Amino acid sequence: MIVVYDKKGFTQLLTLDASTFDGADLSNANLKEANLIQYDLSNTNLQNADLQHADLRLANLTNADLRGANLSGADLTGATLTNAKLANAILPLKPA
Repeated sequence: MIVVYDKKGFTQLLTLDASTFDGADLSNANLKEANLIQYDLSNTNLQNADLQHADLRLANLTNADLRGANLSGADLTGATLTNAKLANAILPLKPA
């Protein structure tokens, strides 16, 4: 089971009955201000997900589908975005 909390670690944002995110469908998920530091989100469907101000430092987003996702204010420092789909995504204002 995977549990995702906000950056403060108090609010549970998501519970996934799986051992990995590989191939998970998190489209339209509300992950605003999520703590996703070093998470392996490769091959995850995050279409139209709300990732505003999420902490995605060092996250693996290889082959992730982020089309239409809101990443405004997200921290992507050191994140791997190889082959990630980013069409129509709202990206952070400052480069990561």
